[in-house]
Amino acid sequence: MSFLHGINSPEDLKKIRQEDLPLVAQELRQSIIEACAKNGGHLGGSLGAVDLIVALHYCFNMPKDKIVWDVGHQAYAHKALTGRKDKLNTIRSTGGLSGFPKRSESPYDTFGTAHASTGISAALGIKTAKDLKQENNSVIVVVGDGGLTGGMAYEGLNHCGHLKKNLIVVLNDNGMSISQNVGAITQFLTKRASSDTYLKVREELKHLLTLLSQHGIPLLSPAEKIRAFVKSFFPSGIFFESLGLRYLGPFDGHNIEELIKVFKNVPQLHSHPLLVHVITQKGKGYTPAENNPVTYHGVSPFDPTTGKSLPKRPAPPSYTTVFAKSLIKLAQKNKKIIGITAAMPEGTGLDLFAKEFPNRYFDVGIAEQHAAVFAAGLATEGLEPACAIYSTFLQRAYDPIIHDIALQKLPVRFFLDRAGFVGSDGATHHGTFDISYLRCIPNMVIMSPKDENELQHMVKTSFDVKLPTAVRYPRGNGYGVKMDEELHSLEIGKAQIVYPESATPQTVLESDIAFIAIGSMVYPSMKAALLLAEQGVSSIVVNARFIKPLDEELLLKLAEAIPYFVTVEENVLAGGFGSAILEWLSKKGISKTVLNIGIPDEFFDHATPEELKSQCGLDAAGILRAVQEKFRISTQQKKSNIKLIQR
Repeated sequence: MSFLHGINSPEDLKKIRQEDLPLVAQELRQSIIEACAKNGGHLGGSLGAVDLIVALHYCFNMPKDKIVWDVGHQAYAHKALTGRKDKLNTIRSTGGLSGFPKRSESPYDTFGTAHASTGISAALGIKTAKDLKQENNSVIVVVGDGGLTGGMAYEGLNHCGHLKKNLIVVLNDNGMSISQNVGAITQFLTKRASSDTYLKVREELKHLLTLLSQHGIPLLSPAEKIRAFVKSFFPSGIFFESLGLRYLGPFDGHNIEELIKVFKNVPQLHSHPLLVHVITQKGKGYTPAENNPVTYHGVSPFDPTTGKSLPKRPAPPSYTTVFAKSLIKLAQKNKKIIGITAAMPEGTGLDLFAKEFPNRYFDVGIAEQHAAVFAAGLATEGLEPACAIYSTFLQRAYDPIIHDIALQKLPVRFFLDRAGFVGSDGATHHGTFDISYLRCIPNMVIMSPKDENELQHMVKTSFDVKLPTAVRYPRGNGYGVKMDEELHSLEIGKAQIVYPESATPQTVLESDIAFIAIGSMVYPSMKAALLLAEQGVSSIVVNARFIKPLDEELLLKLAEAIPYFVTVEENVLAGGFGSAILEWLSKKGISKTVLNIGIPDEFFDHATPEELKSQCGLDAAGILRAVQEKFRISTQQKKSNIKLIQR
């Protein structure tokens, strides 16, 4: 008998006998495993939160009551129980369900989340709005203990305690975010709140209060004295209570019966903000994920029977690996190099650095602002910090980059993994804004490699620049180009002509079009140039290398010899690399017809990077099409006297 088959809403879940709910949880886990085996996804966290999600939807009245999922990695069972179970196997695939809560997808998705530590603030805003509208609904936020490594969570808790809103904060404590959590708060939770002594005293306290009540003894004074006594020994609870939240727990996050008792009793305690602490196991119910929670946090398609990833064709090294190995090679000779990550050691490749130089490696938790300022402090003492952070997450450190690093000209090096489209994680994770948000900052040097070999030289270059630097590179594997044995520095601000081979900066050939491309768009531009050559249109392709500073000397030569410029970038057009070229032309008073190709002014959902590039015209065919639409190009197979007429 399938219980899940008949559940199309939380109301259907409430019709099931409480003793059968563990069977519902078992079916949910199997559905999640099958969906992630097919499409990849955030497996470990979603499996660990199944019992908690079942209990929450069983006890509360969604969507009138509101639930906010901090990050949203764990919300797959929530999607299944709210009318989307039949689409769960489409998760993260083109046109399918988002891998994160998404307001446009369902009324049960109260708030769109995907970056950590935002949930408490959002839920507090929702609860405050409910109170102002005199709507007496519960608002719950589920935050992982990894989310508590981010400072915004404490800003939310602090304000919550001040406002005294009866918000319900559920701390889903599995000891991990993506990798093992770090920090004093994690140690507090692990060592104190889950201790056997605490649990024993908590149960004895319950028994004592029951006896006092049965004998008619006033509870307030004895209870408060006992609470104060217990909290003096167990600071996990007092930490949250000192912020104005009533602390309950810890509870077994896989005991649905106990969780239901807790949440059913919440209204009786709901005169203050509550923090309900539950302990869960990441990957619960699936042995491979239980045994290796880091690997199974986010998975690519795999065999659900064995848990092994599906075979892949041999591929060139990933940009992440090339960066990590280049940094290690430099650090072997330069003891001042320090590696810093914000809870992403495996994702950024710094786990490899940590094995080589454990004393020169720092994981600061989900705290990108702190990572940036921490690096700035290191730099003031002559050390050379390397901050490896995904492009989308570096957005969270914007003020420190300006105020604490660039303003002081501190040589902090940022390595922006996942620049450009990232694929199945969707709009919240695409790294499509970094050129625009970094380019406007004084004292910044910004680079982007055309391939993996150039990346390793840019890593070296960044440490030879005594200014803040950023190197952006895409997710995935390189092109398989030959890798130079020795790393060398590139001349700052100097571009490279990559097509045709006969052209050099000293002898720019007269051509019809100059493609000026950056990073991942260099090779597609070269392919487009070859296609144009078949139509008799001559081109030069420039690998810009540097977004800031530009190669002004080469640009002047191109402007003198070539009538049409085409800029190509995997970044939003607004304020991007193409804008930099237009600004330079305007500054120099040069009139030039320019076609800017990049990402339009909109957000893009999850799909493969290849599909997304095709949608935006960032593949060779799209670049060719854009040039043909901008200019009426003669298709006669002539190689001289070609006329391009601007539309």
